[in-house]
Amino acid sequence: ADRMAIFDRSWYRSILDGAVTGDLDEKTLAKAFADVRAFERQLKDGGTVIVKFFLNISKKEQAQRLDKLRSNPATAWRVSDEVLARHFKYEEYEKAITNMLEETDVPLDAPWRVIDAKKALPSTVETFRHLVKNLRDVVEARKKGPREDKPPEEKDLPQSSEAPSMARVNLELTLDRDEYRKLLDERQDKIHDLHNEVYRRRIPVVIVYEGWDAAGKGGNIRRLTQQMDPRGYEVIPISAPNDVEKAHHYLWRFWTEFPKAGHVTIFDRSWYGRVLVERVEGFCSEADWKRAFREINEMEENFRHFGTVMVKFWMHIDKDEQLRRFKAREENPAKSWKLHEEDWRNRDKWDRYEEAAEEMFLRTHTSHAPWTIVEGNCKRHARIQALDVVIEAIEAKINKS
Repeated sequence: ADRMAIFDRSWYRSILDGAVTGDLDEKTLAKAFADVRAFERQLKDGGTVIVKFFLNISKKEQAQRLDKLRSNPATAWRVSDEVLARHFKYEEYEKAITNMLEETDVPLDAPWRVIDAKKALPSTVETFRHLVKNLRDVVEARKKGPREDKPPEEKDLPQSSEAPSMARVNLELTLDRDEYRKLLDERQDKIHDLHNEVYRRRIPVVIVYEGWDAAGKGGNIRRLTQQMDPRGYEVIPISAPNDVEKAHHYLWRFWTEFPKAGHVTIFDRSWYGRVLVERVEGFCSEADWKRAFREINEMEENFRHFGTVMVKFWMHIDKDEQLRRFKAREENPAKSWKLHEEDWRNRDKWDRYEEAAEEMFLRTHTSHAPWTIVEGNCKRHARIQALDVVIEAIEAKINKS
């Protein structure tokens, strides 16, 4: 917060190059522009001021500048083969840039300002004048008090007719120990093979664990990863944001943990804290958590555009089972550290958390990032169920590749 970042080139460079080279077809290009519009709108909604300049020169002017750079030994290095290739395709880039400006010029969120950059001084003055005006307008508006932040209306919130519900799951499902051990060995062997295939095919995998305290997230994650190569996965435990994370958009700290192609990232708690704990505990405004439904869906859509397998679990137990597990932790010196006063306080707010979770399913269950409610009263059943869902999701992606 309260800092300025200047991008010399940006997220637009790869899109332009892909449009000109043909690496991005029309459908993929449209997705990329949609992702950019969503990304910039999220930044703006989070309080960021976005000012975008396109410095325009003719092909002739560009050729003269490149010749001047090449004639000077101190600057010749700046004219690489890639730069020359772009110059020779000036007309194609011009067409791609025109399309980019049309697709991503959003007046209320992130408008473009095209600057005639043939003459350095006038173009610099115009750029500064526009930047100063934007910043002054924002400062003057903030002096008048906090900006009005209205929650989205019901009609503007996403909604899924296929969303799961805790009211429809069967918590009586169980699995005996012998059958569990047999199935666990089979599923873990399968996960081991699929993990290798994911790496070979460069498929990123994101797995999210949310759920009630003591619902078995840790034990479930251990069984999932037991036969995985530890070099190919990472478990990210999420707690309250630190001061650095609070100074950024709330999704920033999750983007930085996104897996590279071929790797698996497992989130023990996640970005859904905005619509769960932050909502229930009042750590954000109603406008913040209602706006988050759309923002989260857009982020997960970005994951899908990158080819990601997305699995989301809600580990579900009933209140009686939670109380039994709390007491067992209390009485076990080896596990008592896992029980905190905060767990008891959260339990007192069970109904409010349940309401928040049900709305979370309704708003963020999508075809590319569906929710699975895991019946967790029986830990053995829950572990096999989760393994089966992960296996099915990865196999479905591989079969489409």
